[in-house]
Amino acid sequence: MAHHRSAEKRHRQSVARAANNRYFMSTLKTFIKKARTGITTKDDSAQAMLRKATSFIQHVANKGVIHRNKASRLVSRLTKFYNKSL
Repeated sequence: MAHHRSAEKRHRQSVARAANNRYFMSTLKTFIKKARTGITTKDDSAQAMLRKATSFIQHVANKGVIHRNKASRLVSRLTKFYNKSL
């Protein structure tokens, strides 16, 4: 456990950031899963789901939760999956 004020603050910050990152990653996975199932079932709103997922992926990357190359890869794979299903 931390013994100095600055170390205690860093610990509080890391706990808060971890909770925030956990929320963003969980939501990101949900968006991707919804988009993929929408595309597979040829849902009418598949394009809207893809757009939402892509937007959220970029949002998470801008926050620094995931690397920008990973975000690009995820968007690319989702888009390719959508285009292949057409």
